[in-house]
Amino acid sequence: MTAILETVVPTSPKDEINRAILEVSEDQIKGFVRNPMGEIARRADLPVETVIERIQAMLTSGVVRRVRQTLLATNLAQGALIAWKISHDKLDAAFEFLSKEDPFSGHVVIRNTEFGENFWPLWTTIKVPSGFSLEKHCDYLREQIGAEKYRIMPALRQFLLGVGHMRRKKMEVGEKSDKPAMDMSPAIVELDDRDWKVLIALKRDFKPEEISIDLWAGRALEAGLPLAEFFEVAESLDKRGVIGRFSTFLEHTKPVGDSSERLSSFNGLFHWAVPKGKEIEAGREIGRFAILTHAYWRDTGPELNNVNIMAVAHGETKEQVMAHKAAIDQYLIDSGIGLDYTNVYGGGRAEIKPSEVAPSVYREWAVKRGLL
Repeated sequence: MTAILETVVPTSPKDEINRAILEVSEDQIKGFVRNPMGEIARRADLPVETVIERIQAMLTSGVVRRVRQTLLATNLAQGALIAWKISHDKLDAAFEFLSKEDPFSGHVVIRNTEFGENFWPLWTTIKVPSGFSLEKHCDYLREQIGAEKYRIMPALRQFLLGVGHMRRKKMEVGEKSDKPAMDMSPAIVELDDRDWKVLIALKRDFKPEEISIDLWAGRALEAGLPLAEFFEVAESLDKRGVIGRFSTFLEHTKPVGDSSERLSSFNGLFHWAVPKGKEIEAGREIGRFAILTHAYWRDTGPELNNVNIMAVAHGETKEQVMAHKAAIDQYLIDSGIGLDYTNVYGGGRAEIKPSEVAPSVYREWAVKRGLL
């Protein structure tokens, strides 16, 4: 009897075809697209069947941790980066609570500072839907985790938001664009019930078996709308500035399969205090640098050295990331902007999940916990 050999679909991001797919699918499909798999295939110059098969396999294996339509949540809910002043003996329990019990906390990261003592080791992002109190939410979390205090740092301007880990792997130190980054101001957009139905269906993670050429058919059914109407609402939401990108999110903080498949071994949250009045100029210039995935103007206050510009970079080694940081520092000095203080908070233990932004979900959660 002849044995039938099953073809094993490669899942390594180092595979040539997977790399071609990921370099597009991580952060190149902007806004709402009716056929994301077809668009990825077109840009990667691959058959759509191959793209679907590979993304399904990488998602099943854990190399890709989620596939989803992202939202510009800063335009949907009050959002902020939160620094928590908490003793180190309470840190692990606090991490567990925020990761598992608070659906409105997105990134939950324990960070170590490069210079000086670290009194603020826990950093999270939080989104609280419009009509509810971010401060009240943080007060509740502070009591639950035993933090001494917290600092809310909303994004006053956004200069850069992307991923592109695969595209950054072979980047030259100091590589940057020809033009300064744009500066964007968050602005809450009011949505009606039909908008929220579509948005909730849009943003949920896709399971491997859902990855197909007809990606949105099931989500339109979930929203209770004909597909044509679903498309119409989704495209309207895109025009109103609440849709981010369609993206495959690589697992870059935890090893999957062979530990050599870990995508990056060091990520840094860069802090700069630039002279007051130069925040937008500095942010736009910093946003030129291709190594960065995020860049914002956030005011920290005196307890965190009056930092006003923050950015995030990911790399394979600490030395690589710090070399990029040094290039940015020198550019700030050479351009005449200058800096009064700088630091790097390296990423340690991390849990990264999308923050819930639906008002109905927040109300139900808050009622159960006595916040309403």
